[in-house]
Amino acid sequence: MVSRVFIFLPAKVTVQSGDWNMLVNMPGQRAAWENMSWLGPVAFTPEEQAFAKAIQKATQTEEKGLAGAVKPLEGNPGPPEGGSTDVADVSWTVPVIHLSVTTAPLGAPWHAWPVAACGGMSIGHKGMVFASKALATTMVDLFRDPQLVQSVRQDFAKKTEGVTYQPYIAPGPPSLP
Repeated sequence: MVSRVFIFLPAKVTVQSGDWNMLVNMPGQRAAWENMSWLGPVAFTPEEQAFAKAIQKATQTEEKGLAGAVKPLEGNPGPPEGGSTDVADVSWTVPVIHLSVTTAPLGAPWHAWPVAACGGMSIGHKGMVFASKALATTMVDLFRDPQLVQSVRQDFAKKTEGVTYQPYIAPGPPSLP
């Protein structure tokens, strides 16, 4: 049997959206990581782990459960893994401190029922409370430590030197075909 694949290319390509890569601000990331480490891992119950594994089984992903531990901060990490985010564009205009917390099982498909199911129960609540505490303690550090603020600003200035942020989408209302 012979298979043939036909690829039809459009005569014109139009960019309708896009995001810049996340600009990681290491002094800010380090401050947030130190606070996350101070808070310690998110403790999930055996029932929450069982629920997470049931979701992983239903979505045909490896049954690892929930990861509540704070990952190590290594050197100068690149952009956060996977997906896209509009806060990445913001990170090129002002310093941004970005953190990720567990609110759903590892490998669960995002923007789908598994994440919604976990977000509406204790799993999502624990993750959001942890994130709120990490952000709040980091803000306290920024308010109390002018040197930290200066380090964040210097890192941002160095990484954006010579770069002019231009969004991928043209200003104004979108053009309709």
